[in-house]
Amino acid sequence: MQRTVFYSLLSLLFLVLDTVLTKFLVIEEILPDIILLWIVYLAIREGQIAATTAGFCLGLVMDLLSGQDGMLGVVALAKTIAGFVAGYFYNENKTQQTLGGYEFLIAVGVASFVHNVIYFLIFLQGTDIGVWGAVFRYGVPTTLYTTALGLIPMFAFARKYSS
Repeated sequence: MQRTVFYSLLSLLFLVLDTVLTKFLVIEEILPDIILLWIVYLAIREGQIAATTAGFCLGLVMDLLSGQDGMLGVVALAKTIAGFVAGYFYNENKTQQTLGGYEFLIAVGVASFVHNVIYFLIFLQGTDIGVWGAVFRYGVPTTLYTTALGLIPMFAFARKYSS
């Protein structure tokens, strides 16, 4: 119970950080996904069910905060599936090695790519941007940016667990 409350409070903190920091991190309309980094961390630390649940809850909150009419649930769907996919990187015996190694970046990259393909394919429906345009113009750059940002926690965990 204590861990659930702790993770919930950290999730709120990451929502605030995502809201405040992302406007300073924009590069050519591409934003990193801080919430997705948190979901991947939860997947590696707690497993697939925790990450899937967190992905849905955080995605739904983000959907409600965005106020986009007619698009309620898109972020929740994408983050739920990303949490599920990231859960495949869970290994109870190798949590510390995964968080402090390249496996964390692979998990972030895979989960981010799946998230971005789902999100942008749905979000950009009805625009002039086609399927491949959505994937290559927005999905891949956002995945690379989020994965690059994942270097920060990876190095922090590597340093923490090596001492």
